Amino acid sequence: MTIRIILVCCALLFVTAICCGESVLGARIDFQNTMHDFGVIHERGGTVYCQMKFKNSGDKPLVILNAKAECGCTAVEYPKQPIMPGESGEIKVGYNPFGRPGAFKKEIKVQTNSKKKKDIVLCIIGNTIPAGKDDL
Repeated sequence: MTIRIILVCCALLFVTAICCGESVLGARIDFQNTMHDFGVIHERGGTVYCQMKFKNSGDKPLVILNAKAECGCTAVEYPKQPIMPGESGEIKVGYNPFGRPGAFKKEIKVQTNSKKKKDIVLCIIGNTIPAGKDDL
């Protein structure tokens, strides 16, 4: 009799969770790559750009709350509207090499409403050839 009551209670809890639309996953962001290597770029070439593509592999709308670079030489554009489950989006990252010769590594912190990972760090790297050495 006790086992039967326990089974009935478990079944009721399961049905209640399904009926109330309880989400198991929530929003979930999955990036194709979290790092982009620009390789060798030229200071005179101006700002370079890349797109960091992602997908909402969860079952709730994904919202990017903020995407911020660590310094002013790196610009970030991200979708302001929710990304629906199964849909994809991208974060556009621009790096301005002017006055920054040599190797670089810049991080972009992305904050989302994802249950699993609220903060993701994206990274761009490369090497800037200084102006005047472009012709070598």
